[in-house]
Amino acid sequence: MSWTKQLHTISWAIHQLNRAVGRMVSWFTLVLVLLVTLDVVLRYLFKISFTAQQELEWHLFALIFLIAGGYTLSYNGHVRVDIFYQRLSRRGRAAVNIIGCLLFLFPGCYLVIKSSIPFVADAWRIGESSPNPGGLPARWLLKAAIPTGFGLMALQGLALFIDSILEWSGRSTGRDGR
Repeated sequence: MSWTKQLHTISWAIHQLNRAVGRMVSWFTLVLVLLVTLDVVLRYLFKISFTAQQELEWHLFALIFLIAGGYTLSYNGHVRVDIFYQRLSRRGRAAVNIIGCLLFLFPGCYLVIKSSIPFVADAWRIGESSPNPGGLPARWLLKAAIPTGFGLMALQGLALFIDSILEWSGRSTGRDGR
């Protein structure tokens, strides 16, 4: 198998992983909408409120945005100021992506992962849970989503980097897992 084919296979596998994770996390959005609706009904019609339910809402919200970052990148869905980018050739855009991955995406993901691991480890070590009465246990699980999400983002960045290298070198088949 040629190195080009191997790189395509690696990129395709990363795209598939993040897209599967994204599809799974998308169900959290439905659960979140239903949970918020229930919260509003209980609070305004029955004057009842549950701390665990409110915490679950922001936990789901955090998970959606942390874990689905790689999925969003796989579809080029992150916000960017592309005044010049869209005017570049495919090879020029590939060069910008390569530089962006090396200068911003990989170092940013590395810093977040490196700094969040002790944060997660401390929360796990002490068995951190909500400080609020009636709150959710195992807060370290939510905190573990930080390095996990940025790990998935870095992996998707690797797929973007591979796709861009292949595009820039003229070896792209246009296949990015879609």
